[in-house]
Amino acid sequence: MIWPFKPSTRKQIARIEITGAIASETRQTVLKALKTVKDKKFPALLLRIDSPGGTVADSQEIYEALKELRKSVKIVASFGNISASGGVYIGVGAEYIVANPGTITGSIGVILRGNNLERLLDKVGISFKVIKSGPYKDILSFDRELTQEEQTILQEMIDVSYQQFVTTVAQGRNLSVEKVKSFADGRIFTGQQALELGVVDRLGTEEDARRWAAELAGLKPDQAQCYTIEEPKPLWNRLLSRNQSSKGLGTAIDWVKFELATNGQLLWLYRP
Repeated sequence: MIWPFKPSTRKQIARIEITGAIASETRQTVLKALKTVKDKKFPALLLRIDSPGGTVADSQEIYEALKELRKSVKIVASFGNISASGGVYIGVGAEYIVANPGTITGSIGVILRGNNLERLLDKVGISFKVIKSGPYKDILSFDRELTQEEQTILQEMIDVSYQQFVTTVAQGRNLSVEKVKSFADGRIFTGQQALELGVVDRLGTEEDARRWAAELAGLKPDQAQCYTIEEPKPLWNRLLSRNQSSKGLGTAIDWVKFELATNGQLLWLYRP
């Protein structure tokens, strides 16, 4: 069920779904939904995550909002087909995590990508004149190779972001930083392996996670209703979702938009 809500929300479980790559639009939608959970005084939240991760800052803001909401709401995260990298970061903001045995998760690490079109531009005879205030102002410029000094600067940024990631997972899962670093090398693993590593609490379905959230809130699992909080999708998204053959096109368009919007940004992202 979608907005608006019926009364008696204190006997209902809110549900928020995070799907696809995490970027600014995702953050805005999720933060708005989390505010609704708090304002409507839902006692519990089921957070369904099916995401390969995304931008660092957007993932951090969602995580911080979940930590704040936990002061008044019980939160259980449910990992779907894939909950990797930034999806894991957001997930540890929940009180507990449930994953399917075959869920793809992990990929704890940072990646920064840029495009180098120097050879192509040389072939077509295109060059750029750059006037800059400092030697690193055009770092990650697409028309030239990185210098060794620039690579060092970017690696330092990645190392700091990585440490933030590892520390948050360690705190959220009550693990030592050394333990997290032992598997936080970018590798992916299954939900079964995640349970053995301490990244998730239980193996189970989304329904299992819903029932657990109800129990934590003191509700009867068989009677507690679950309401999905989501905003209406744009018209073109609704049209694509009705046509199975167009879903692949819609996904491709979303990825292209994400790639263009996040080029040169630090990413907590798993992309095979």
